[in-house]
Amino acid sequence: MFIAQAFKYSHSFWRYLVIPVLFFGLMALNFVFIEMMDIDIGQVMQEEIARKGSNRVLVENLLAFVIFLAGLFLWVKYVHHQPIKALTTSRKKIDWSRFWFVFILVGAFSIIITLLDYFANPEDYVVNFELEPFLYLLLICVLLIPIQTSFEEYFFRGYLMQGLGILARNRWVPLIFTSLVFGGLHYFNPEVTKLGDIIMIHYIGTGFMLGIITLMDEGLELALGFHAANNLITALLVTADWTAFQTNSILRDVSEPSAGWDVFIPVLVIYPLFLYIMARKYKWTNWKEKLTGKVEKPVELEPERF
Repeated sequence: MFIAQAFKYSHSFWRYLVIPVLFFGLMALNFVFIEMMDIDIGQVMQEEIARKGSNRVLVENLLAFVIFLAGLFLWVKYVHHQPIKALTTSRKKIDWSRFWFVFILVGAFSIIITLLDYFANPEDYVVNFELEPFLYLLLICVLLIPIQTSFEEYFFRGYLMQGLGILARNRWVPLIFTSLVFGGLHYFNPEVTKLGDIIMIHYIGTGFMLGIITLMDEGLELALGFHAANNLITALLVTADWTAFQTNSILRDVSEPSAGWDVFIPVLVIYPLFLYIMARKYKWTNWKEKLTGKVEKPVELEPERF
């Protein structure tokens, strides 16, 4: 239902081509420029933080997503003639209780795991808390990080999933494509440089996790809450000199990072646990059909006007 409802609105191929071409084209140009100029992103980030402060750098990095999200919403409304609710959910109205349930679930889990590691390995952390910078960080995070994560969810699990779904007439193509591309775009994160390509298992696995809960729940509410909690808690609770988010967080990880078998824990243990909890709560059934089945155009719809 979530994908098929896009048939109700203007859905010709060219309408679904423009935004992805612009977005991926911008990402490609950025990558080519960095490679041609041989820019060390990590070094540039450290220099910018030293000159402007981490809060200002964070704001500058996140403001682009305000433009991206506004542009996507305007395109959907005026070119596809589709209400934002139909890009969000197949339900009669957006179910914010779903958003808050998974937000609290993921947020609480992240806090507990971080605190357990802090008390088990105190030598790996230093207390980074300063009241005034942290309060500014809190304001920035609450206002802007949900916009950043919402753009990524609306673009990948909403717009691309619906567009690819009605084009391919199935669910498995948009699930695989959006998960691989979402994870692949994280290849440019400084974590990959520090930890190696193996960390991509985590990013791609996260893409599949978010895609699965979107298709099983027939809406974005859970994915929006999951992604917002993950990024918000990460930015506020713990940071490191080699991560994408370098903030005035409560803790700073000073351990020497490495990636090995532990990269598989979220994908093989934690994410299945989250899926089990959500499946029980929302009574998900018919997994094969919802994840790989056909997307049928409702027979009662009139042909689209170009």
